[in-house]
Amino acid sequence: MEPPPQTTDAGVRRMPYIELAGKRVETDQEGFLLNADDWNVEFAQSTAKELGVPLSQRHWEVINFCRTDFKASGQAPGPRRLTKYGGFPTKELYELFPGGPGKLAAKLSGLRKPGICV
Repeated sequence: MEPPPQTTDAGVRRMPYIELAGKRVETDQEGFLLNADDWNVEFAQSTAKELGVPLSQRHWEVINFCRTDFKASGQAPGPRRLTKYGGFPTKELYELFPGGPGKLAAKLSGLRKPGICV
């Protein structure tokens, strides 16, 4: 469960955060990292465990594609891009990342939620 947004004494709203490798890392309200450079393998593993997603080699292929594609395009790839450019069949994406492959793959990859996800 994500911590609620906090406010300072001056009423300035702060974003939630998580502890990652001994460092405080800001997230949005849904737990997506605000800075992709804060990501590491431990983040993916602990987030996957928390969400009940057992990470296989194929999950890591999707995660690695997401991170590489993000570096090239500046955006987290949605399901269509994962299929078209990543070569991951849509059906397989939904099996690997139930309930929303674009959103879940982005979260595990340390990227912000794709703009097409609600």
